[in-house]
Amino acid sequence: MASLYTHQSENVRKTFLLMTGFLVFIIALGWAFSQALAAPEIIYIAVAIAIIMNVLAYWSSDKIAIALSGAKHVSREEQPELYRIVETLSITAGLPLPKIHIIDAPQINAFATGRDAAHAAVAVTTGALARLERSELEGVLAHELSHIGNRDILVSTVVVVLAGIIALMSDFFLRSLRFGGNRRGKGGGIFLIIALVAAILAPIAATLIRLAISRQREFLADASGALLTRYPEGLASALTKISADSEAMPRAHTGTAHLYISNPFGPSARAGKAGKTLVKLFQTHPPLEERIQRLRAGVQ
Repeated sequence: MASLYTHQSENVRKTFLLMTGFLVFIIALGWAFSQALAAPEIIYIAVAIAIIMNVLAYWSSDKIAIALSGAKHVSREEQPELYRIVETLSITAGLPLPKIHIIDAPQINAFATGRDAAHAAVAVTTGALARLERSELEGVLAHELSHIGNRDILVSTVVVVLAGIIALMSDFFLRSLRFGGNRRGKGGGIFLIIALVAAILAPIAATLIRLAISRQREFLADASGALLTRYPEGLASALTKISADSEAMPRAHTGTAHLYISNPFGPSARAGKAGKTLVKLFQTHPPLEERIQRLRAGVQ
C-alpha cells in the first residue's frame, strides 16, 4: 500500500525531471520561434523567464496560493480542536506542524501548499469545520498532509508555472505573426510552419500533462491519507459530502484549483463519470465517484 514515504523520493526526482523537461521544451520552443521570426534574442528571453519563474515557483508558491485563496492564519487559541487534529496527524506522519489557515467559505474544501515539509501550510474552509464529523475532517486533513509528505505540491506548482510560460510564449509568437509584418527567419516557410504548429499545440500538451499529474497526485494522497488515519471511510464520507456542494467557492481561482481536495469551481467543473475519458483529460481532479469507490474498495 502507498504511504507518505514510499513515493517521496520518487516525487522529488520527478520534480527535477519535470523542471528539466519543461526547461528543455521551453528552450526548444524559443529556438523555433526565434528562427521563424529571425529574432535570436527570443531564445535568451525564454530561458531567462523560465529560470526566474522556476525560482519564484519554488520559493513563493505557498505565499501565492494563500493570498489567492483569501485564507487567514489562525492561532491555536482561536482553533484549538483544529490544531489538535493537525498536530496529531503530523506527529503520526512524522511531519512538522504546518501553518494553519482558515478560508471563509461555506463549501467543504481544503488545500496544502509549500515547497517542503518545513515550509508547508494547510488551509481549510469554515464549511468543512462546520459540516464535517471529526473522522471526516481527519480524513480531509490527512489527505492534505499526505500531499506535504509526498512532495506533491512542489511538483504541481512547478508544472503549473512552466505550463503557463509555454502558453505565454505561444501567445506572444502568434501575436508577433499578426503584428510583426513580413519578418521571417532564414528557414523561411519550414520554420514558420513548425513554429506555428508548436505555438498551437504546445499549450494544449502542457496543460494535459499538468492536469494528468494533478489527478494522479490526488489518488496518491487519498491512499496515503487513508493509511495515515487507518480509516478510509472518513475521507470517503467527506468526499461524498463534498459532491453535494452545489456552488463554487467565493474566491475560486484557476491558478490554484488543482491544489484543493476538490475543484473549487463546483460541480460543473468537476470530473464526470469515470467512463467519460475525454472529459477527464481536461479536469484538475479525478471523478469524486471514482475516488470514493477506490477508498471503499481498498484499491490503491
